[in-house]
Amino acid sequence: MTPLPSGANPVKVMVVDDSAFMRFTITKHLNESPGLTVVGTARDGQEALELIPKLKPDVVTLDVEMPNMDGLSTLREIMSRHPLPVVMLSSLTSEGALETVRALTLGAVDFAAKPDNKANMASILEDVAIKVLRASKAKVWQTSNRPLISEVALSQKALEKKVRPLGSKDRIVVIGSSTGGPRALNTVVPMLKANIPAAFVIVQHMPAGFTRSLSDRLNSTSSLYVKEAAPGDVLEVGKALFAPGGFHMLFDESDQITLNQNPPVHGVRPAVDVTLLSIAQRYGDRVVAAILTGMGSDGTTGALLVHNSGGWVISEAEESCVVYGMPRSVFEAGASNEVVPLSKVADAICAAVGK
Repeated sequence: MTPLPSGANPVKVMVVDDSAFMRFTITKHLNESPGLTVVGTARDGQEALELIPKLKPDVVTLDVEMPNMDGLSTLREIMSRHPLPVVMLSSLTSEGALETVRALTLGAVDFAAKPDNKANMASILEDVAIKVLRASKAKVWQTSNRPLISEVALSQKALEKKVRPLGSKDRIVVIGSSTGGPRALNTVVPMLKANIPAAFVIVQHMPAGFTRSLSDRLNSTSSLYVKEAAPGDVLEVGKALFAPGGFHMLFDESDQITLNQNPPVHGVRPAVDVTLLSIAQRYGDRVVAAILTGMGSDGTTGALLVHNSGGWVISEAEESCVVYGMPRSVFEAGASNEVVPLSKVADAICAAVGK
């Protein structure tokens, strides 16, 4: 873990979990981690909301499943009343993945798996500590505490979607994101019109097991047909292929999706650069790349190739980024054709497709 600069105040953390064992274990590990100190714990959301104004933590770790007030309800209240970075702790189940994706679209900065046995306890707690330290540098915004739209209501928008084969004049839009990405994608993708003459590819840094839930949710809120990509899928207008967690995604000589588990690039898999380079090499000036919030520099190499090939590169403005890392790297490399805030990204994509 990267230590804090000399003289810097430690990051103050609140641990919220209904398990006394987990509260003790997480607290002990975070207190032993450089740059972190736990200022309080809470056994449920109601207690957390009472303590936050008094203890003023910099970051909250929040369990998804709790009695009295669950993690999602608590998160909505935190983001509405006391906006601050939240790291969700999730069980690695299909339901856990769905709840985590909901949390990330509501404004949680990141998530970590909850330890499910003593064997993986140390490595997972180290991951929690790293993500808490990173989250302390993230920007968050006050949001409404309105209830989530029901899944039934969302599913209505998933009906009657039309796709067509990619034509020789159609564009290929690649959207890349990392920390803060689920929230950003939840803003951008639903704003894209179904009749835009482009095929879409989305690469979000996320582990296996979570991208299916996020792609399904985006499909439910979007006019585009959004699906987790599978081998053999092809680019089609009106469809967005979502890179599955844990796999790099490329396009072969037949323009079909291939997936691999080659070593991580920039420490991540899927990597935006892997997909973007694959597409830029095949489609050149027909490619539009949009690099959104995220830590690090993934996407810069691919964006440079797109830019130098006559394509169009959009990078998210610092003012709306949860973490201004990936877009900043693209901009500083001279690859950005335009820089726009998150609320304008969809319009910028539509304009670029029409160029």
